[in-house]
Amino acid sequence: MLWPMLALALAFCGIAVLAVLAVRVHAEVRRLARQVSDSSQRITRAAEDLERASAPLGSTVDALRRE
Repeated sequence: MLWPMLALALAFCGIAVLAVLAVRVHAEVRRLARQVSDSSQRITRAAEDLERASAPLGSTVDALRRE
């Protein structure tokens, strides 16, 4: 009777450890997703700023080509 109880206790401890690790992985994945989202927004803003900054330059180049 001792061995089955020991096996059951070890199985429970193993499942508890896996559950704790799963919760930690879930938290890290959420944190990483938040960082990816923030980075994506920053890249989008930078691309928009670059597009706005290059618009006058493009019109200047067009004017020089026409001359």
